[in-house]
Amino acid sequence: MGFNRGWGVVLLALLWVSLFAGLAFAGDIVHQDDKAPKVPGCSNDFVLVKVQTYVDNKDDNEYVGVGARFGTPMESKEKHAYRTRVSLSDPPDLCSPPKNKLFGDVVLVHRGNCKFTIKAKVAESVGASAILIINNRKELYKMVCDSNETNPHINIPAVMLPQDAGESLESYLKKGTPVSVQLYSPDRPLVDTAEVFLWLMAVGTILCASYWSAWSAREASLEHDKLLKDAPDDLPDMEGTGSSGVVDINMTSAVLFALIASCFLILLYKLMSFWFIEILVVIFCIGGVEGLQTCLVALLSRWFKHAGESFVKVPFFGPVSYLTLAVSPFCIAFAVIWAVYRRISLAWIGQDILGIALIVTVLQIVRVTNLKVGTVLLGCAFMYDIFWVFISKLWFHESVMIVVARGDKSGEDGVPMLLKIPRMFDPWGGYSIIGFGDILLPGLLIAFSLRYDWAANKNLRTGYFLWSMIAYGFGLLITYVALNLMDGRGQPALLYIVPFTLGTISALGRKRGELRNLWRGEPERMCPHIHQ
Repeated sequence: MGFNRGWGVVLLALLWVSLFAGLAFAGDIVHQDDKAPKVPGCSNDFVLVKVQTYVDNKDDNEYVGVGARFGTPMESKEKHAYRTRVSLSDPPDLCSPPKNKLFGDVVLVHRGNCKFTIKAKVAESVGASAILIINNRKELYKMVCDSNETNPHINIPAVMLPQDAGESLESYLKKGTPVSVQLYSPDRPLVDTAEVFLWLMAVGTILCASYWSAWSAREASLEHDKLLKDAPDDLPDMEGTGSSGVVDINMTSAVLFALIASCFLILLYKLMSFWFIEILVVIFCIGGVEGLQTCLVALLSRWFKHAGESFVKVPFFGPVSYLTLAVSPFCIAFAVIWAVYRRISLAWIGQDILGIALIVTVLQIVRVTNLKVGTVLLGCAFMYDIFWVFISKLWFHESVMIVVARGDKSGEDGVPMLLKIPRMFDPWGGYSIIGFGDILLPGLLIAFSLRYDWAANKNLRTGYFLWSMIAYGFGLLITYVALNLMDGRGQPALLYIVPFTLGTISALGRKRGELRNLWRGEPERMCPHIHQ
């Protein structure tokens, strides 16, 4: 399989890059909850608001705003929301009584020069039915009261619009074109079905990759023992030669992980643009093609054994099987079609197929040899995730991880190194996502646990694989719960996954008196094929 070994460097590079887009993803909403807690008269829950527009009595764009802490709650059903005319305020900031009549209208005003509550009170005093405030930036801002301000007694809805949406409406009104809106806030489902399927996808990927890794290790050991038996005198020592194409992570690699990943993340942050996303798409496609063809060849070789064992020498790639040559054009075409049409609604299917194939292949090639290396690797990843999601705000004034995951300043819908599923039953749409790193890094430890179980001749109940899989699934579940409870704040998935997986294996090992063996990975040096 010279073709696989030839692309090993690409796969390892993608292992690092894949960490830059995880579940640490937040919406475009700025928070100020800590500075302005709920107070009487200013205690509404923050809700997203659909702003359906009608221009010259024809359906137009639907925008998304955010409701304020103050004012009356939004209607939750579209059929209960009245279509109401929109008027521009004069003065635009509405910090003083307007010169024009606004009775019964939704008034459109600019942010700034006075408090949000003052604008809302002025609008209410002249009979406006609601107030739309245009933000001075692209993202949304959660409108709150001052800490010493209580009971503002505002009885109209107040909604913040992003800058581009507000300017679009304002341009129509300045031309004299009639504009009307419907304001309502649909309830989100209690359980996001997309997150359920994404959870199953992540757990299933690690499950398949772990068994493939353990099976490959057993096959390689059988082949190695056969060669030693047939030619014990002439065959050189093959221990650690990597002839099977496997790359073992050592302590140095584990320690350098956080530094290398951080450098790549800063590079992405500083160079984020349309053309840089295009480069990432090309890199993702190269890795996806390698992963897809590796998985397909492994599956098809069961039925086309002769084609899988017959090789031809190809320049640069070395010996390549006929089966690989037959499968590769399909894989390349699949990746190219996805890259060209990646902006259409169903493109997530192709992205997930390429991503899963890549993850499974990397987990089969890259291995953790003992719990010591796994602890250092996941420990570094744990601190890396927390630092770049939370602490990076102190230096960069924004979460670097979230900015990169969103693909800010690129004009794209985020970087491609993630799995995603659309929220099909959510009235707000969007995607539920999980980064490759949130599957790959825990997957390395879980795959090690299965190889250890096979080497130590353990079954599922007495081994570590089943319990580590349960721990991973529970940690990922807690991550999704945290994302839904934290009111849109980005959450580093490894913050929850690492303690569950690493803690479960370590606790079980200590309880069974096998922690030293796990720490050293001693059964890995035994013959893993003794367990049939």
